[in-house]
Amino acid sequence: MNDCIIGIGSNNEAGYHIAEMLRLLAADVYIVQVSQMVQTKPIGIAEQPDYTNGAVRIQTEMELEELSSYLKQLEDLMGRDRTQKKFGPRNIDLDILIWNNEVVDPDYYTREFLRKSAAELGFENFEL
Repeated sequence: MNDCIIGIGSNNEAGYHIAEMLRLLAADVYIVQVSQMVQTKPIGIAEQPDYTNGAVRIQTEMELEELSSYLKQLEDLMGRDRTQKKFGPRNIDLDILIWNNEVVDPDYYTREFLRKSAAELGFENFEL
């Protein structure tokens, strides 16, 4: 069984999209715990609504590449427009942060809200 922490972000009807994503995700993986959600200012493009961010700790039989592909499909199912600018508005944005207790997303090191969410879910990184 693989243990994973996934970063969550939304700035378009965030409450609805995050709840729906968790409902869909729960059909395919075991959700261990969900962090508190926090409000953050947008990165890159300031002229858009603030983001709601958090994380979810899951356990899954999927391997890393399979889970990554699954999360992209989930984003697409929820209306993610991949033609938008990289830091543009999102219905849902899902990124694998921690895989089997190892940081796999470099954004973890540059975004305090990601580190706080991961710590809330039991991940401690002493390399900071």
